[in-house]
Amino acid sequence: MRNIHIEALNAVPTFKRRFEIVERKGLGHPDTICDLVMDEISVAVAKMYMKEVGYILHYNLDKALLVAGESVNRFNGGEIIKPMRLVIGDRASFSVNDHILPINDIIEKTAKRWFNDNLRFVKDEHIRYQIELGKAASELRSIFTDRYRSNDTSALVGYAPLTKTEEAVLRTEEYINSKEFKSEFPESGEDVKVMGFRDNDSLELVLAIAFIDSYIDSVKHYFNRKKEMLQAIEEFHRKKGYFDKFNIIINNLDKESKGIDGLYLTVLGTSADSSDSGEVGRGNRVNGVTSLMRPTGSEAAAGKNPVTHIGKIYNALAFKIANDIYQNIDLDEVFVWLYNIIGNTIDEPVIIIQSTDTSEEIEDIVEDNLSKIDEFCKELISGNIKIV
Repeated sequence: MRNIHIEALNAVPTFKRRFEIVERKGLGHPDTICDLVMDEISVAVAKMYMKEVGYILHYNLDKALLVAGESVNRFNGGEIIKPMRLVIGDRASFSVNDHILPINDIIEKTAKRWFNDNLRFVKDEHIRYQIELGKAASELRSIFTDRYRSNDTSALVGYAPLTKTEEAVLRTEEYINSKEFKSEFPESGEDVKVMGFRDNDSLELVLAIAFIDSYIDSVKHYFNRKKEMLQAIEEFHRKKGYFDKFNIIINNLDKESKGIDGLYLTVLGTSADSSDSGEVGRGNRVNGVTSLMRPTGSEAAAGKNPVTHIGKIYNALAFKIANDIYQNIDLDEVFVWLYNIIGNTIDEPVIIIQSTDTSEEIEDIVEDNLSKIDEFCKELISGNIKIV
């Protein structure tokens, strides 16, 4: 019998509160890079285990630090003085029955492919890799011998729906990193951060957009292009109609009087080329934003084992269950918490639902999702479920 608890949500729904603060770190932000690269590596390692062994061995690849490099910015193109360094850590199973598995090769090849596919100006020579993986603990290896069991004690939470503020923040970053926007504004780097602040029905968006110096020939040119970017983003918001009253700010630290030193310029389109390091777990939540008015779990999803680490499984599943409830029941807001203890099977968590509706149908939706958790884990293995 499932351990499901449903209670009425008596708090004012998030979208009806006076204030709301939401953040999204874009594709080229150092923290997001760490999350996305490590999860891509996790998927590749899981697939390798399935191919070589027939099942997933113990591993976790959720520890990474992207150490910023050094660069010199110049109009019409600067240069990289010192490459970035990606330090990759935690644990993996390196062999089975004396068969050595190519863990380190897969990690480096997958990381290089991610950078080549996602960041236009980052090449192999711009990054060094430092792989610091230990061997999987023998005690934890035992949880892979029968039904999949949790390898940690954790609690995760998801919610639905997205508010207009969350939607606006999410779609703004996606628009700036779209092919359409990059075609019109190739000088805009992939490192984009969007901070949204709502006060009643008015939205302020503060954007940090890394410019690529090879496309900029002067201070005047920079500010002209920034103005044109602002106009394009404002028009995007007028068409989408998220809020009638909105104000958008780009690169608020810019100072025309300081010359090139007063501009947000990069060589590679990410601040990691010179000024900002990144870590796994400091990026977005599984639904793509960090919403400061919402509850949050204690685990990052990126890079974790997709069949035993509930920090990944429940992070994604809690949001899926919340969305399924919202799509099938007429309600304002729903929160879903999943809690489990190390050693317990992953399909037997404690589930707490807080919702503006407490109908019995909610329990049926939860039961349906938990009964299909093996299929859900297979989707995580395949990389079909976004976790950032």
